[in-house]
Amino acid sequence: MLENANRPTFLLVHGGHHGPWVWERLQHVLDADGWESQTVTLPSAVHDDSPAEPLPGMYDDARVIGEALDGITGPVIVVAHSYGGVPATEAVATASNVAHVVYVAAYMLDVGEGMFQTHGVPVPDSLAGLRPAENPDLNLPAAFYDGDPANPETAAAAARLVPQTPRADFETVTRAGWKSVPNSYVIPDGDVSITGTVAEQMAARADTVYRCPGHHAPFYSNPREFAEILVKIATNVDPARPTG
Repeated sequence: MLENANRPTFLLVHGGHHGPWVWERLQHVLDADGWESQTVTLPSAVHDDSPAEPLPGMYDDARVIGEALDGITGPVIVVAHSYGGVPATEAVATASNVAHVVYVAAYMLDVGEGMFQTHGVPVPDSLAGLRPAENPDLNLPAAFYDGDPANPETAAAAARLVPQTPRADFETVTRAGWKSVPNSYVIPDGDVSITGTVAEQMAARADTVYRCPGHHAPFYSNPREFAEILVKIATNVDPARPTG
């Protein structure tokens, strides 16, 4: 185990429709074990009741992640969930302090790829407006969790989801940071979301693949088991790798 002074900081990047709240259970576990973690709030998950165009997209999210990385001293492990893998991929390409990227049921895209294009969804004529969390054509809210809206835990989490901008759904990666930064992919065994249909395809790009119990957000359903994977990754990273 690394001494506390040498431990990297985890930067936790939530997925579409979410917010930093989805990481709280994991953070309690990490805190108790002496691991530092920070979160970001991606602007493409819109909480404003009357947002003005142009609404933020993936590049805005990448900028927020980059600013968070700039504010952390020492090595960082970026942990990106679902859609969050897209702006994280963009952001870490130019960050000097990222020691590792962990993709959790996430989109690990290459240059020129966008999230929904991965599923064959055509790019709309306009990227304006919002996509509601209740979106049965692409993903039922409950699928973000265990797929059972009768489960009170799942229902409570799904009720916290917010609209997402189509701009984030379709904007394409210009820098694939995972090609130069060590990385891992985590596949949850109970993922019933649309992301689960491409997880194996995405994971084939990763340096290392882990599997864990839980649903689409395993750090929410199984925070202890997920934390154990992060600690295993963290204890094997080279803290001297980042140059910033």
